[in-house]
Amino acid sequence: MSEPRVILSMKWGTPYSSAYVNVLHRACRAHLAGAFRFVCLTDDATGFDKEIEALPIPDIGCTPEHFRRGAWPKLSVFNNPLYDLKGRGLFIDLDVVILGDLAPFFTLEGPLFGVGAGPGWRHGKVPENPTLNTSVFGFTLGTQSDISDTFRADPNQASARFGNEQEFVEGTAKTWAPWPDPWVISYKRHIRRKSVLAPLIGPHPVPQGARIVAFHGKPNPHDFLTGHHHRGLRWIPDYWHRYAD
Repeated sequence: MSEPRVILSMKWGTPYSSAYVNVLHRACRAHLAGAFRFVCLTDDATGFDKEIEALPIPDIGCTPEHFRRGAWPKLSVFNNPLYDLKGRGLFIDLDVVILGDLAPFFTLEGPLFGVGAGPGWRHGKVPENPTLNTSVFGFTLGTQSDISDTFRADPNQASARFGNEQEFVEGTAKTWAPWPDPWVISYKRHIRRKSVLAPLIGPHPVPQGARIVAFHGKPNPHDFLTGHHHRGLRWIPDYWHRYAD
């Protein structure tokens, strides 16, 4: 019997509404056949679809400053135990668009997978080895507790040493591997065209084989519902309407 599959998300404060959680849940349901649990760790489950399992964000010593600056609370998903959750976990940020089948994310064998933010993900000089981006990461639940335990031991020292939670994960994890290219791509780096001619010639095409588009930072998918849509980007508001309505 294959191990259980759990999709994890997280929402706190007001940057993202419950609509983002619902859209992600419905899109995952449309792109993942078979049984899985969809869990949102949150401080407010108001407005969630009834099928979403809402659980409190575990306390790992995050201060209000950690919640305001960066995504440090995400480290709590590495707790052992994490409530009653077992099996393979796939964490997905709320600011994404799901394009393809999610099943392969659960079948790769390895302790920890994340976005290998190499060529196309970074401005300036690209590091020789890919650096970790935690927009989408997968692991076997309960097996990476060294990450959350290390943070919990001294949260202020951890955040002072590392610029953000994904640098902390990369520096603390014993080993990790990047998702196969181009499973997870960046809207800003791979699709948005950096040219004054962009309104005329449109964005770069979505790479064949892309399964998730990450909108890390601004703009967010919801931002495309109003204002001017550049040629070729109608698929973003169409996606939102499909799963929000």
